[in-house]
Amino acid sequence: MLNGLWLGFFLVAAISALAQWLVGGNAGIFAAMVESIFAMAKLSVEVMVLLFGTLTLWLGFLKIAEKAGIVEWLAKVLGPLFARLMPEVPPGHPALGLITMNFAANGLGLDNAATPIGLKAMRALQELNPSSTTASNAQILFLVLNASSLTLLPVTIFMYRAQQGATDPTLVFLPILLATSCSTLVGLLSVAVMQRLRLWDPVVLAYLIPGALLLGGFMAFLGTLSAAALAGLSSILGNLTLFGVIILFLVIGALKRVQVYEAFVEGAKEGFDVAKGLLPYLVAMLVAVGVLRASGALELALDGIRHAVNWMGLDTRFVEGLPTALVKPFSGSAARAMLIETMQAHGVDSFPALVAATIQGSTETTFYVLAVYFGAVGIQRVRHAVGCALLAELSGVIAAIFVCYWFFA
Repeated sequence: MLNGLWLGFFLVAAISALAQWLVGGNAGIFAAMVESIFAMAKLSVEVMVLLFGTLTLWLGFLKIAEKAGIVEWLAKVLGPLFARLMPEVPPGHPALGLITMNFAANGLGLDNAATPIGLKAMRALQELNPSSTTASNAQILFLVLNASSLTLLPVTIFMYRAQQGATDPTLVFLPILLATSCSTLVGLLSVAVMQRLRLWDPVVLAYLIPGALLLGGFMAFLGTLSAAALAGLSSILGNLTLFGVIILFLVIGALKRVQVYEAFVEGAKEGFDVAKGLLPYLVAMLVAVGVLRASGALELALDGIRHAVNWMGLDTRFVEGLPTALVKPFSGSAARAMLIETMQAHGVDSFPALVAATIQGSTETTFYVLAVYFGAVGIQRVRHAVGCALLAELSGVIAAIFVCYWFFA
């Protein structure tokens, strides 16, 4: 899948460049494409340096949380909910702890770190699966919630914005939180319908109702604020939450007599191991996206969408941020490349870049997750996983666009 997508970027770029040369008389198009190749290769290394630090930092803090028992405590807190949503998983099964750690890594926006944990969780769920080739209900729910990309603290998005020179990298904190909440809710409801889960169970409602009331009340409060106040609040809450999580992990770790420094270094080594394998993928996708943009093919596709949106009488500013949404279901590295390229082309705090960042933080690589997670355990029949995951993905994109107009337009 990724092989075809990457090759397709270059082939489409080549066709577009030939058309511009032979039909439009633009002989400089090839020089622009070659220049883009080297510029994107250089940019890949610059982004990678900061990505090394970010993954190393947060996996270090996540290891402290694990050793301090925070992850185990979360597993116990969520245990009654999992017992209703995944009735085939016995209480206290190792899969629950792994699922919790996976959600914690996703919640921090560490999608590269969440993947190895998620694979362990999927293998643990496969041990309970009566079929070796057909996805179980628990596996489907776990995958769809992953595909909904519940991101509470999108530190990698903050990192990309900081690397591109944003004065306030956390500006998109609240928009991502609202959009990802929408995609997760749609994903959960769609699976519940397909699996006939009893969401009206008193235990499930005890978890969902307070969360829904809190989110609803918060959105009602946000509705009273101006756009400038919304942006300011997002900045304050983003920075406060980010630093508050760090202090919380350290204080609880110290109280539990965890050697926090040693634990951090242990986790940081894992983060370094995860990060060092990402550079080839980042170079490959950024170069392909750069060539696609330089050839004029991407702008041509966006022009078609822009005309359709304009024909419907809608504002077209969000269209420039759509490349991230178009490739996100297939490849996380391609979506990151599109996000970075949008920031480079329009400015890190431009409306298209803010839309792209919010989409990146509130959606997931659906087909990639399906292929990797189910492929790792030999699942061939995925049942309703694809439909539910894509529905969650679509709702996240739509919510991201609406929320960005609410906050930034």
